[in-house]
Order: sequence, then structure tokens, then C-alpha cells
Amino acid sequence: MDAKVYSSEGSEVGKVSLPETVFGVKWNADLVHEVVVGMQANARVSTAHTKGRGEVRGGGKKPWKQKGTGRARHGSSRSPIWAGGGVAHGPTKDKDYSVKINKKVRAKALATVLSKKLSDAEIIFVDSLALTEPKTAKGKSILNALAKGSGQSSLATKRKNTALVVLPGRNEVAELSFRNFGNIEVVQAKDINPVDLLTYKYVVMAEPNNTIEVISKRVSGSAVVNK
Repeated sequence: MDAKVYSSEGSEVGKVSLPETVFGVKWNADLVHEVVVGMQANARVSTAHTKGRGEVRGGGKKPWKQKGTGRARHGSSRSPIWAGGGVAHGPTKDKDYSVKINKKVRAKALATVLSKKLSDAEIIFVDSLALTEPKTAKGKSILNALAKGSGQSSLATKRKNTALVVLPGRNEVAELSFRNFGNIEVVQAKDINPVDLLTYKYVVMAEPNNTIEVISKRVSGSAVVNK
């Protein structure tokens, strides 16, 4: 399985061999949905919190005596039925939304999404970004050149969630060059996940041999998963 590799000027400069275990996996919507929902749940932070009658301030004294006033009996002015009282059955920050995701299932989902992206021609391999200093204009010109060379014109025109630029390792120059684009995200190959891959339409993989090697190590155990 081979794919075209482009230069930062958009011209085809060769091919890269792609491992079947990463880019040749059959699409499995149920598996991907399970992992994506699980990852989103694990990223969820419970911030809403209401105070119960034992947490609100005041209410230590009985509002009035039990009998003889003609009014209903009350033991505390901080009961949920009183203004300023506690909240009954409200949300609390103690709730945990996290779920367990099997490591091999997560790896298989990653390979599944990458395979789908490749089959849809949404992965573009570039030999090098050729960035020597942080320049937003240079980053934009690279995207325009890749859009023209690969025939994916929306890479240069799409305004939201356009591309995920994947690097084999940390590259501060590349990160700074694309930082001003709200529709571009730069990540290292070791950090990519199904959620990010599905969020952005295109995946631009720089230095494909090194990048694919990192990804292959992450998904090497996914073949044993059958779902």
C-alpha cells in the first residue's frame, strides 16, 4: 500500500509505503463510536454544584415553636422549600463521568479512523514543512500549495476544523507558524487520537516515514481486537 508524498511547494516528490495494520483496517462505526464517546466522557469535568440543606449558611435555629402559632411546622429555614434554602437533588461536583477504555480497543479505533481518512483521500503526506523560522504567511502558503498539488481545494478554503498537522516530534517553529490559524491544529504523532482525527477534515502528515513509525508502534497491538 503506497501513497503520494508532496513537497511543501505542492509537487509530488515520491511515495511512502503504508502499513496495512494502520491504514488498511476495515471501517467499524460501533467501535469508533464507543471510543469517541468514552474519550469525551473522560474529558468531561463536573463543575455544576448545588448546596444541600446541610451546606448552606444559617438555619440553625428553629424558625418558630412547634405548636400554637397556627403555622406549619418547620425545623429549619434552610429546608429546600424555603427561599435561600438548600437544593434538593441538584447536581454536585462529586459526579464522575469517566469510563474505562481498553487500550487495544483505543488503538484499533485509531487505526480504523486513519484507514477511513486515507480511503476518503483526506490524508496528505508532505516530505517536510520546510520552515526555518516562525512565519504565518509561510504556513499559509504551504497549505495553499498542498491544496493545489493534492487536488483538495477545501484545504485552502475551509474555515472551520480544516486540518490536523501531525509531526513526528516537537517542532516549535511549525507550531508557531500555524498558531494564528483557528482552523488548524498541530500535534505530535504520539498524541493523535480518534476524536481529533474526526474533528478535522484533513490530516497533513509531515515527514511521513518517521510519523508513520511512531503511529505504528501505538497501534501494533490492535490487530488482536475483534469487535
